[in-house]
Amino acid sequence: MLLLESKRKEVPMPVPELRVIPVTGVPEVKEGDDVGRLLAEAAARQGTPLQTGDVLVVTQKIVSKAEGCVVRLDSVTPSEFAIALAKQWEKDPRQVEVVLRESKRIVRMDRGVIITETKHGFICANSGVDASNIADMDSVSLLPADPDASARGIRQSVQQHANADVAVLISDSFGRPWRMGITNVAIGVAGMDPLRDERGKQDAYGRLLQTTMVALADELVSAMDLVSQKANNIPAGVVRGFPYERTEGSGRALLRDAATDLFR
Repeated sequence: MLLLESKRKEVPMPVPELRVIPVTGVPEVKEGDDVGRLLAEAAARQGTPLQTGDVLVVTQKIVSKAEGCVVRLDSVTPSEFAIALAKQWEKDPRQVEVVLRESKRIVRMDRGVIITETKHGFICANSGVDASNIADMDSVSLLPADPDASARGIRQSVQQHANADVAVLISDSFGRPWRMGITNVAIGVAGMDPLRDERGKQDAYGRLLQTTMVALADELVSAMDLVSQKANNIPAGVVRGFPYERTEGSGRALLRDAATDLFR
């Protein structure tokens, strides 16, 4: 008789119960500030000190402020190309110029939207240049020059000031093709493997998984975004209770290479 039922080959991982904790009471971040120290101190003040095994998610904006990745628009001289684009879509030519300077290539321009590939390799709107949550109304923030290095620096600072071995993720909000709304993604990673490779394993019915890779880091920063909305000025959060593989980690591991990119 033909048996249609497949046997499970692997013991399933226990489903973790997570806490997502916003870090509140963080002072306004200025250039030169130690972000890891500020967040460790704020978490301790609110009664939820950072613990070994936590995943600390930090928004890109405070990292950029601390690293001086902020440009005053009155210091920018737009090119003729930037002026033409800005005139067509009623934008500030100085901000368009900053977007172009931060890009490696323009992926698409239409209806006033500029999709670029940044110097880091991210495909996103406006090269990640953003004017929100900047006190100076005539300034814009840029992405950190090396988000992985930023994450490593924050992790080392937390180890020093909180005596805790945590993973650190730098998050930013990206749009998505074919989907409405933005979601958070990890642009910098330190202390964890940002991917879980399921290829070669079996599903619940014994079928071999051939393509499944889970972007753990992106899922974790999206969870944090639920408790740290932009309007609330909460620049960081902690995901507690998630079992992750402790490695050096890198946000670059999340970038799809050209050989497997069907849209490049």
